[in-house]
Amino acid sequence: MPRPMDVVFPGRERFEDRRKEGDQRKLLDEFFDHATLLTVSRLQHRGLFRAIEFPISTGKEGGVFRATHSDGFRAVKIYRISNTTYRNLPPYAVEQLRREASLRNYGGLIFAWTRREHTILGRLREAGVRAPIPYGHARNILVMEYIGSAEGAAPRLKDARFEDPEAVYRDLVDQVGRMVRDAKLVHGDLSPYNTLYLDGHVVLIDVAQAIAADHPEARRLLVRDITNFAKFFTRLGLPVEPEAFLTAVGGDRVGRRAERA
Repeated sequence: MPRPMDVVFPGRERFEDRRKEGDQRKLLDEFFDHATLLTVSRLQHRGLFRAIEFPISTGKEGGVFRATHSDGFRAVKIYRISNTTYRNLPPYAVEQLRREASLRNYGGLIFAWTRREHTILGRLREAGVRAPIPYGHARNILVMEYIGSAEGAAPRLKDARFEDPEAVYRDLVDQVGRMVRDAKLVHGDLSPYNTLYLDGHVVLIDVAQAIAADHPEARRLLVRDITNFAKFFTRLGLPVEPEAFLTAVGGDRVGRRAERA
């Protein structure tokens, strides 16, 4: 079996150009315990990727790493198995996850959360929403489409440079509308922080907390997300009214079943 350093970071020279040796070791300790390394190896043998290169982003709940593949690159998302990750899950999602695992079993909950994101990504893609293609998952690891180029990952919308905010707004309305009307989902945490921008188009990411459009909480969450985006575009010089945005994406249909009940 390969040594852990070879399993995780075979492109060591490139990685060390981006991180010092101490940071590399810290990432290994944080994300790649023995069980996770075995899962990485299983996914490699399934052909989902060749080798993990370096981190694209890391946070309290997990990290996303770029990996090599015969057709280019893949994104490998690894969730931390910890109480901290569990505490950051939205209550409505925990209600559903508890059907698959005990609330005392953090590992089981995180595995279910990973499966959930894989399933929702597939549902969005079927509805024509621009989101990463899900390729597979195991335990706390999700393998999906890499959004970016050989030069680097696509920037978050809040960090992106674009000359036509109105075109970006129209594209966002189209994508959120497809999510609401066709996939019948509400993202639940949509913002310029978890929307990528590539080649003039937005890409929706971090979708595990998405909620059914007829859920009692769906309308409140959609209004909150749209209001935040309206402020974002207004700061860019494009006045956007939240009510008009909500109507444009089909928000008037959200939560109807719950209201009738």
